[in-house]
Amino acid sequence: MPAAALACLLFNAFVWGVSWWPFRQLNALGLHSVWATGFAFLFSTIVISLWRPRAWHGLLQRPTLLWLVLAAGATNVAFNWGVMIGEVVRVVLLFYLMPVWSMLLARWLLDEPITGAALARMALALGGAGVVLWRPGTGFPLPSSLADWLGVAGGVCFAFVNVLVRRNRDAPDDVRALAMFVGGFIVAVTMAWAMSLGGTMRFPPAPHWLWIAGTVALALALLAGNFALQYGVARVPASVTAIVMLSEVLFAAVSSVAIGGETLSARTLGGGAMILAATVLVALTQRGVRASA
Repeated sequence: MPAAALACLLFNAFVWGVSWWPFRQLNALGLHSVWATGFAFLFSTIVISLWRPRAWHGLLQRPTLLWLVLAAGATNVAFNWGVMIGEVVRVVLLFYLMPVWSMLLARWLLDEPITGAALARMALALGGAGVVLWRPGTGFPLPSSLADWLGVAGGVCFAFVNVLVRRNRDAPDDVRALAMFVGGFIVAVTMAWAMSLGGTMRFPPAPHWLWIAGTVALALALLAGNFALQYGVARVPASVTAIVMLSEVLFAAVSSVAIGGETLSARTLGGGAMILAATVLVALTQRGVRASA
């Protein structure tokens, strides 16, 4: 297994694991994470368009990729907003309920069966989420804040992205990548504009080199992470990729404690371990299925 490919997967996980910090810095400069997401993905879209201009032809020739545009955009808006305003590890763990939603969506859209083992993994993941969300005296454990709901919503949308990528596996990689970056731009800017007009979000501050440079740097980091991911997944088995990508939780935990001043409760650690164990079991099961095929 190429060491360079594993390093690329770890780099992508690192980028997203610490992405909460630049979003919070930009927010401190007056640029909300939804606006920052839109601007960063606009820059990324321009870069990809210059690098692979023919990808636009492929995207426009495939109307079904519109759903991928919307799902990818919603994923990025929800995740980036959630980690900006909430407890980083909590949001990331709720996001990683994604395999549960992937199983349900694959059943609906791809007609894949749901086995007893899959239901057991779902129960493990949802049980872990219940442990993370439970607070004494609050009754049934449900998301209790906007950040919680954004983490869950981001995971649902990302599961939708995964299923749509599988459904459009015949589309070239650069076309699918363009669809996801365009989605990050269109969905984020549309939502930010609507919420700013409604008074629930601030319009971007006057152009200033500091927040513009920060947004460009963020866009370059996300682009580099995406390219690293594309390189890694093409050379590493999918089951291994899924497990390596869980290092995002580790990067998020370490960075949020070291520079974010957060603390990790025993409940969060225990519930998180259950969620991550369910994800690992999904990856190991997929490897077993491929090995026996």
